[in-house]
Amino acid sequence: MPTAIDELVDFSLESLRFEADLTVSQWADGHRMLSGKASAEPGPWRTDRTPYLREIMDCLSTTSDVQRVVLMAGAQLGKTEAGSNWLGYVIAHAGGPMLMVQPTVDMAKRLSKQRLESLINETPCLAERVAPARSRDSGNTMFSKEWAGGIMILTGANSATGLRSAPCRHIFLDEVDAYPADCGEGDPVTLAERRSSTFSRRKIFMTSTPTIKDYSRVESEFLLSDQRRYFVPCPKCGHMQWLQWTQIRWEDNAPKTTLYECEKCKARFPESHKTQMLTEGEWRATAPGDGKTAGFHLSSLYSPLGWKSWEEIVEDFLRSKNDTPRLKTWVNTILGETWEEDYASKVSADGLRERCEDFPMGVLPEGSSALTFGIDVQDNRLAISGWAWGRDEEAWLIYHQEIYGDPSRADLWKQVDEAVLREWNHASGRKLRPDVVAIDSGGHFTSEVYQYARERVRQGVVAVKGASARNKPVIGKGSKVDLNSRGKTLKRGAMVYIVGTDTAKTTLFARLKHNKTGEGYLHFPVETTDEYFKQLTAEKQALKHTRGGFPVREWVKKPNARNEALDTLVYAYAGLNYLYQRRDRRTIWDQYEKRLEEPLKSSNKPAKPVKSFVNHW
Repeated sequence: MPTAIDELVDFSLESLRFEADLTVSQWADGHRMLSGKASAEPGPWRTDRTPYLREIMDCLSTTSDVQRVVLMAGAQLGKTEAGSNWLGYVIAHAGGPMLMVQPTVDMAKRLSKQRLESLINETPCLAERVAPARSRDSGNTMFSKEWAGGIMILTGANSATGLRSAPCRHIFLDEVDAYPADCGEGDPVTLAERRSSTFSRRKIFMTSTPTIKDYSRVESEFLLSDQRRYFVPCPKCGHMQWLQWTQIRWEDNAPKTTLYECEKCKARFPESHKTQMLTEGEWRATAPGDGKTAGFHLSSLYSPLGWKSWEEIVEDFLRSKNDTPRLKTWVNTILGETWEEDYASKVSADGLRERCEDFPMGVLPEGSSALTFGIDVQDNRLAISGWAWGRDEEAWLIYHQEIYGDPSRADLWKQVDEAVLREWNHASGRKLRPDVVAIDSGGHFTSEVYQYARERVRQGVVAVKGASARNKPVIGKGSKVDLNSRGKTLKRGAMVYIVGTDTAKTTLFARLKHNKTGEGYLHFPVETTDEYFKQLTAEKQALKHTRGGFPVREWVKKPNARNEALDTLVYAYAGLNYLYQRRDRRTIWDQYEKRLEEPLKSSNKPAKPVKSFVNHW
């Protein structure tokens, strides 16, 4: 007759057998709680809400023979939560060392504080295994989470040290297309994956929104996989097909009429059928693959009802279709596909010269309502460009000058005051002062730029510093840089703003290709010199390879060429984006156009005449 101990042992063994068969989706459905702080739909996790995530998560289970999972996807599909479910599953069940890699160390820190802590605290079975961060010797720090049988290390792809330490059975590579091409010791993806080579049953999960064709990490990995697509049935004829943008239909400029057309029977149906379609859908491989890598592709067309609708997708497309940079973002984030660029080589100095127009220098033309300046600091001169901006970011070059002198001397900066910080005539008869003057602080005269910006912050003067890393915003958040003798930040110290020069140049070169006036078009006056256009086109995108052989695009300057015209345009465009940080982008042009209805108060200082380009070169 079995004793109580025998029964307990049998129960424990049965529990172990059950755990051995547990999948990630089953664990999530049974244990995962979504926090109201981090989720729009707080409460118990339901895989049925996003049925296309089930197979993706289950491939990450210990029960699956798949070693590598690649997810190339658009936005608002739940891929972040799927990754969080896997993290929880590893902590609660799988065990072993795990590595979580974000694009940067700062992003890893932010994920740890905002998502991982919420995941652990809101899920009881995880909170029991991982000690609170506040407890002594808990093993729960910002970049490390320990529990009985395992440890999770968080790091950034820009940290070579974090990528080459101890071996790891589980590796989560998040947003890989935002990783640097080289972390100092080679390709960060390769370095991270090497840490799992000693484990026969390893799991590597790689996710990202794709970026540029032929340069996208996640796309290249997806193409090496079995390339699974989520096939759903037509509600009319039952034909299985994967959702594609080419099958979306709507009446002219009427997103509310959006329907999906079956590729077989040509019947059109509304989005209300989507829930049933997703429930009855299935993943199908469309390529042989290597047998160890499962690749998944998802567009936002699959987004569940209540998230991203087909109507919203069409609306976004209509707003973006005539602006190449915005369309690129739409293709990447909505369709989950790469963007193919071919414009950079087609922008030439001669081509830009041919499209010059006859409008007066020094006067903001009709259609413009904002004025920004970009200033590039050289060792013996300052290069200054003024750009007038209008609705939909149509822009006019109204000023360019080079002021020669020593940037360490006050008299040179006094000339900047006289040349830039004054009233400018508008074609309406009103007068405007510069909205933003963005000055490069990354050269040999950093302290002088900081002082100039600090003393004139109320006149719109800001210090900027270029950063060529990929995927940085055109302008980031400012940070205090002035310190006293004891190293403490001054209360009224200067602010510096990081400019994503790669992003800005990519955007501006796309617009230089425009041959039709209107949205995003850049206008040049007939007084613009050939030298200016040579400087504006002095850089191009060149294909380079990292030490690991990974291809990357970099902006490179032509030998012995000057590029101040391009740099000043970049800073002026950063100035426009600085305004977006402080005003509602949806109404900013209404506000600026409204101020032209009444003249500004005059400073009683006569406006100085503007010399032509010819006199400044």
